[in-house]
Amino acid sequence: MDQERVSATLTVAVPAARVFAVLADPTAHAAIDGTGWVQEAADRAPLTEAGQIFRMDMYHPGHPDGDYRVVNKVHMFDPPRTIGWLTGTEKGDGQLEFGGWIWRYDLEPLGPSETEVTLTYDWSAVPQFIRDRGIQFPPFGPDHLINSLRHLAELVSGR
Repeated sequence: MDQERVSATLTVAVPAARVFAVLADPTAHAAIDGTGWVQEAADRAPLTEAGQIFRMDMYHPGHPDGDYRVVNKVHMFDPPRTIGWLTGTEKGDGQLEFGGWIWRYDLEPLGPSETEVTLTYDWSAVPQFIRDRGIQFPPFGPDHLINSLRHLAELVSGR
């Protein structure tokens, strides 16, 4: 772990294109999530390009509302190698505000049917005014990333 980024890596016995397709499907994200916070995709269309917006329904007992919704903006989209998104909120006036943290998956084909998957959570771009709100980074325990990768491995392999 560096100062403002954590990552985990796992090798899966599935081609990179299959892994990428699952990551580009917002309806799969609740099954992948290692914290249990992601509940359901509010926007169910597959991710197809940088700049695309998709929303997820969430739950966290420490959130003021418990149930809440995040808005994500696809930041990186390079099939079948890289996919990532910024996470934020939608204000009452419809404006989107992103907090500066990024979820990123890097896929490295190790052959025709094996892929090394690295999941990175990067909060290095979080502005000071958000840090001043007292949000702890990362907001999850050390097992979250590897748990998410294990869930992804189960999902892509059909287990």
